[in-house]
Amino acid sequence: MRARRIGLSTSQHQPTAYMRSDCDVCRSEGFAARSEILVASGHGEIVAGIVHCSPELLHGDEIGLCEKAWASLRVEPGELVAVGHAPTVASLGELRRRVYGNRLSQGSFQAIITDVVAGRYNDVHLASFVTACSAFPLDLDETMGLTRAMVDVGDRLSWGSGIVVDKHSVGGLPGNRTTPIVVAIVAAQGLLMPKTSSRAITSPAGTADTMETLAPVDLNLAAIRRVVEQEGGCIVWGGSVRLSPADDFIIGVERVLDLDAVGQMVASVLSKKIAAGSTHLVIDMPIGPSAKVRSEAAGIVLSDALLAVARGFGLETRIMPGPGLEPVGRGIGPALEARDVLAVLRNNPGLEDLRSRAIELAGAILELGGRTPPRSGAELAAQTLASGSAWEKFQRICEAQGGMREPPCAAHRHTLTAARPGRITGIDNRKLAKLAKLAGAPAAKAAGLEMHVRLGDAVEIGRELCTVHAETHGELHYALAYAAADGAIFTVAE
Repeated sequence: MRARRIGLSTSQHQPTAYMRSDCDVCRSEGFAARSEILVASGHGEIVAGIVHCSPELLHGDEIGLCEKAWASLRVEPGELVAVGHAPTVASLGELRRRVYGNRLSQGSFQAIITDVVAGRYNDVHLASFVTACSAFPLDLDETMGLTRAMVDVGDRLSWGSGIVVDKHSVGGLPGNRTTPIVVAIVAAQGLLMPKTSSRAITSPAGTADTMETLAPVDLNLAAIRRVVEQEGGCIVWGGSVRLSPADDFIIGVERVLDLDAVGQMVASVLSKKIAAGSTHLVIDMPIGPSAKVRSEAAGIVLSDALLAVARGFGLETRIMPGPGLEPVGRGIGPALEARDVLAVLRNNPGLEDLRSRAIELAGAILELGGRTPPRSGAELAAQTLASGSAWEKFQRICEAQGGMREPPCAAHRHTLTAARPGRITGIDNRKLAKLAKLAGAPAAKAAGLEMHVRLGDAVEIGRELCTVHAETHGELHYALAYAAADGAIFTVAE
């Protein structure tokens, strides 16, 4: 059939092919809507899901390709491609075993994750896998098996035989952009910290999104090694080096289903750290009713699972529970969070919550990595920050990654104010995150929120609560409409 570019972006995971239901190939081969086909060109092949279309869209001998399919096959308009039935995916048998409540072996997980990364699982298969591992939770052996499989199907980094430290935040808390500060402190003290970070999936900013407003983050492996060898640390986007590539597919489905099963969360966190070559890890775990970990009991369950699996892989790990009742820092969104980072590194006044949390985490890493004795890490981290050493190191890292730049500013702003007097007794982190995303974050780097109050603050009528930043008038309008319709973002008690 002749290839035609449709210009549509569809599923994150599986490509889509468009065919007329009355075309000869569909009729003779029995290609029904939503069935899967193998499409091959001279440059590669893909498994695609079929969408039937009307005769007005395509000629009878044409197959329409979504953007992902077009990029994968690397064809020219009108170029001939071969179309046939998709091969049988053997690991679906293992998936069905898990759906029916059976435990899976390391080999079973290896087969499933290999097929996921190869694009052989469609969204229905992925959703079934995620659900089966959530409704019937993974035990320790299965979590180990899934973690190992996720590591093995991607790239792995090696930094020699020495200590390699890392940090991860469980997430769910707006702002809290401690990573750039922590890397600067730790690298300034001589420990190796090659930090690969993610972009936002459902939050207003990921560490990579924030760092990208300050320096390039899309570095290849050779560039990452050069930066780390030169400066002892980096803050880059992990997607460029394919660390645990199955993770993004699984997380995407989990977010749609609003599932956060412990076993999958542990495999997600640790597979990337193991693949990155880390030997020592500190995990920041905010706990609060609108954070990802909502109670101390849930935190204990997750901590126990993380520590057990980390021990199995020889990854020395420390969990750092912390408050998750309100944002850490003032900014929510890539550029606004970057400005917070710069303010702390430059030792500007304010932002004591972000400064304090970064010092705690950096101190824990310095202790875990053997740079300082137990219970003295926070003091050394604070000295490194106050002396300007961390700021100097951060600037050098940015220059090594391609040059430091100033975060952008939004063209449109509007400040939300208190409608009644009282005291701030509650802040809904999830609603704050949604408000920031409606304003355009993270795609619009300058968009987001700037916080003006904290829990316990007394407010009068008209007191500024937060300022919405947007790059376009339309995005500002949508964000303000949401804020007006849902007045429960800030709880003010008289």
